[in-house]
Amino acid sequence: MWKEWALAFVDLLFPPFCPLCRARLDEGRRDPLCGPCWDGLERLPPPYCRTCGRPFPAFDPGRPAEGSPCEPCRRRRPPFAYARAAAVYGERVREAVHALKFEGKTALARPLGDLLAEAGSAMLAVGAVDCLVPVPLHASREAERGFNQSVLLANRVGRRWGVPVEPRALRRRRPTRPQTDLDAQERRENVRGAFTLSRPAAVEGRHVLLIDDVLTTGATVAECARVLLEAGASAVGVLTLARVP
Repeated sequence: MWKEWALAFVDLLFPPFCPLCRARLDEGRRDPLCGPCWDGLERLPPPYCRTCGRPFPAFDPGRPAEGSPCEPCRRRRPPFAYARAAAVYGERVREAVHALKFEGKTALARPLGDLLAEAGSAMLAVGAVDCLVPVPLHASREAERGFNQSVLLANRVGRRWGVPVEPRALRRRRPTRPQTDLDAQERRENVRGAFTLSRPAAVEGRHVLLIDDVLTTGATVAECARVLLEAGASAVGVLTLARVP
């Protein structure tokens, strides 16, 4: 009760506003998001590929059956056992991710991490996960940004689930080009050999869940999974905040 009174008092002195729409926070808020922006995050419901989590259009009569792999996964099986995402990379989610990563609004990691934890609990056998490993940034990029958004998200999920986070298990040993303007093959080549394991004991014999913000082609998490499996991880899964369709 005292926390509610304290929050009300602080709100009275310093009226809080949503960092996305600038509306005043009120009912349904997930600080610092307002209720409408929280509700508007584009959750990703089934059906989706059982391997990479790619969403299947529900209206497509030719789509694969529920639980089937998509065509790219049938042609080229990724090294990770599964990948799931909490949301589609839609307009509202994109705005939130950009505000977190590029505008330094790190408070957004709280509600976005909650979304990741809540969606992941419904999708995964959380009890089978031994540790969370955030996808690392290169040291120069992390120093420039001041944080790694994947670490912030993983820490939130880890607290919600009671699962340890290993933020330094993986290291990005060389800077890579931004993946945005690269095609799938170029993305794979761009990250090949970019990661190394800093703490093998943290993952050996364990079911590791990689945490990242956005999954597009899966090239980055696939390379991370390959390194973890070579180091002796028993299984590697992927959980991201958003999935590009």
